[in-house]
Order: sequence, then C-alpha cells, then structure tokens
Amino acid sequence: MKNWINVKEFLEEVGGISSFIGRFFREGFTPRYEFAELIRQCYWVGYKSLPLVGITAFIMGLVLTIQSRPTLVKFGAESMLPLMVAVSLVREISPVITALICAGKIGSGMGAELGSMRVTEQIDAMEVSGTNPFKYLIVTRVLATTLMLPILANLSNAISLYGGYLGVNIRGHISWHLYWTQVFDALSYSDLVPAVIKTFFFGFAIGVVGCFKGYYSSKGTEGVGRSANSAVVVASLMVFIIDLIAVQIADLLGLT
Repeated sequence: MKNWINVKEFLEEVGGISSFIGRFFREGFTPRYEFAELIRQCYWVGYKSLPLVGITAFIMGLVLTIQSRPTLVKFGAESMLPLMVAVSLVREISPVITALICAGKIGSGMGAELGSMRVTEQIDAMEVSGTNPFKYLIVTRVLATTLMLPILANLSNAISLYGGYLGVNIRGHISWHLYWTQVFDALSYSDLVPAVIKTFFFGFAIGVVGCFKGYYSSKGTEGVGRSANSAVVVASLMVFIIDLIAVQIADLLGLT
C-alpha cells in the first residue's frame, strides 16, 4: 500500500510539472511581455551567481590538473595533460558542475521566494488585482535561467581552463601560448556544441522545478522550507537525467 502511495505521488508530481511546462509555453509566447522583470531576473540569476561559479570553476580546473598529472607521468604522457583537462572540462565536468551549483543556489532561492509569496498570499493578491502572476513571476524566471546558464557554463569553461594552466605550471613549465594552442587543438565543435546545447535544457529544468515547487507551496512556513529543499533535490536529479540523455543522443549522432 505504501509503495502504491509513493508511485501515485510520483505520477502526480510528473503530471503537475508537465502541466506547468505546458502553461509556461502558453503564457510565455503571448503578450504582454515582462521585459523589465526578465532583465532583472537575468541580473540576479547570471551576475549574482558568477562569483560562486567562477571560484568553483577555478578550483575545479586546478584540482583536476594536479590530480591527473601523476597518472599521466606513469605512462610518460605528461605532455597530454592540457589536452585531457580541456576535453574533460568542456565536454562534461564544467557544464554539469555549473548546473549543480545553480540548482542549489538558484533553484532553492526560487523555491523559497515563491513559496513565501504563496503562503503570505502575495500571489493571490496579484491575481485579485488583475495581474497575471504566472507571466510576471514564472515565465521571467524560467527564461532567465534558460538564457543565463549557458553563459555561466561558458565562463566556467574559460575560468577552469585558466585554473588548469596554473595547475600545469605548479610542477612543470609550459608557456601561455603553448598551453592554449594545445587546448584549442584538442577541442572541436563536436566537443563544444553538445555541451552548450544541453546547458539550455539544464537551465530550463532548474527554472521550471524551482518555480513549480515554490508556486504550489503550502503548509505555511514549513512548506517554504520543504519547497526549497525539494527544488534542489529534484533539479539536481533532472540535471543528471538530462546529461545522460544528451550523452546518448550525442553518441547516436556520432559526436562523441
């Protein structure tokens, strides 16, 4: 009986999110457009997340390089270190880690903010006053995460590769020009394009889940905390699922 209840709750959750996404597309592409609020959300999602993403990316590139060197040295392939670091970061590590950071920071923030607005009846007040809260609150936030996450991921690529450059020079020496020449020789469009495309889906999933959990929050202040926590968990899980699907599609298309 308990397992049946869990399955029922899961299916209700999937159905609710599917309906939520359908409403987003209906509301998002019909006037009136909230450009000012969209720009404000892009600022909060993108610019305010950049310091955390940048610090994490720098450490990630530095640590990956330092940890990979001993293994390559054993095989006499130390010169391949920039190539390995570049491909690993750009194709997989940097986009996924950036998405997980945003799932924790942005997803929880949206869940808590919209949940607070729901339990304090601010959303109900907007509906009564004739404002469309879904278009103003949800559409702008989902679009902001969808647009900003690819930008953050590409900045993360650049910063992590710079961290890799410093990591290479901790135990050895390679010139700035030679390092970046090896990096760009190792990369191709088949590495970059799939990684960029999947970040749009990462951002969309994070925005949808965070907004869905907050918009339909209940049970007072306790529900706000649950919405924020649930938004992080589900959004992080969605990132891994989307990444798995993207890798399979890239493999079928011969892009791996």
